Amino acid sequence: MVSGEKSDQKSGGVNERSAAAPARGGAGRTRGRPRSFDRATALEAALLAFWEHGYEATSVSDLTRVMDIGAPSLYAAFGDKRSLFEEVVQEYGVRYGAFGDRALAEEPTARAGIERMLREAAAEYTAPGRPHGCLVIHAAANCSTAEVAESLRERRNANIAAIESRIGTDVAEGVLPPDTDAAGLARCAGAVIQGMSQQARDGASRTELEALAEIALALWPRV
Repeated sequence: MVSGEKSDQKSGGVNERSAAAPARGGAGRTRGRPRSFDRATALEAALLAFWEHGYEATSVSDLTRVMDIGAPSLYAAFGDKRSLFEEVVQEYGVRYGAFGDRALAEEPTARAGIERMLREAAAEYTAPGRPHGCLVIHAAANCSTAEVAESLRERRNANIAAIESRIGTDVAEGVLPPDTDAAGLARCAGAVIQGMSQQARDGASRTELEALAEIALALWPRV
């Protein structure tokens, strides 16, 4: 189990508040050649750790262990814990979280886009061999680092804004009734997706999440 930041003090690790990359020269300099490692592999290991345990509960010592690198190498290659997490979130969005944007962009209507988004979320959030749910949703749980929490909140709100914009387009084109509450409907879709993420982490199966998606879609207005 991944421990919190306090575990670094017990294990002799270095946390992100007090640690810094060793200074050049002087007593802090590491002797010998730096340890070589594959950066992409190390980043994926960090991504999975943050995805599984969240930002707050994943310590620097946890990261160096799963990434199989020393703290000096981590700081040299990725910066501090927060910088590493920001890169992880970007990588997650490209590799695992882009299905929602694609659905909204490629489907002919907002409803079709949301239907595809929910179905793909059911598959993505329960895929075997990796943590369940959504990193952007789960990593914010119990996060006391204000800047990280705000960054993740902005991402979630941006997703809802994208849904609202797509719904608004359909209203303007007559695909949806003129009195459709685009903001409310977008919030509803966002709540369903976020709920699916948590239920996946609680053990809900893909089939169970797909059934939830069907119920949510029944709420959509029709012309």
